[in-house]
Amino acid sequence: MKNQVSFMQIEKQKIDLSQYQNKLTWRNQVARLLWSIVWTLFAYPLPRSIGSGWKRFLLRLFGAKLHSTAVVYSNVRIYMPWNLVMKEYSCLAPEVDCYNVAPIIIGRHSTVSQKSYLCAASHDITHPQTPLITAPITIADQAWIGADVFIGMGVTIGEGAVVGARAAVFKDVQPWTVVGGNPAKFLKNRVLNG
Repeated sequence: MKNQVSFMQIEKQKIDLSQYQNKLTWRNQVARLLWSIVWTLFAYPLPRSIGSGWKRFLLRLFGAKLHSTAVVYSNVRIYMPWNLVMKEYSCLAPEVDCYNVAPIIIGRHSTVSQKSYLCAASHDITHPQTPLITAPITIADQAWIGADVFIGMGVTIGEGAVVGARAAVFKDVQPWTVVGGNPAKFLKNRVLNG
């Protein structure tokens, strides 16, 4: 069979990670260390969404662009605050992991529910050294990301879209649709009543 790869062919392929070089600079690493210390000491101890103004201040101090009505819960993990944009009445709920090596934008009146993972980076598995690759994530206005959702790099969640709990999203989600599952698939259109 032509499409079958023999075990011997696979065995001959070598992956040498000793040559891998992190494309994130030492300055970036120091900034992330300082950020982690500041957030852990001055925001994490605050209960849930209390002290929103103070947390916005800390995030802005490290370059985040946040509207004055954005809400970030205390136990959210933000990798690089300088790559975070949150618009009016947007929310990162408890235990969200915002791995924003590339920019993550959260639109107006949009919520990312608890324990979701926004992953704006991965590794190129076609390269022997699996270098870091990144692409931004955009969550448009009025979208709702359900609990424990994974959103992969380069994904855009359209305006008014809903991603059901525990979904894994690897492709763009069309506006005003509801998706769910792993991988996420179209379930129905979202229609507002009233």
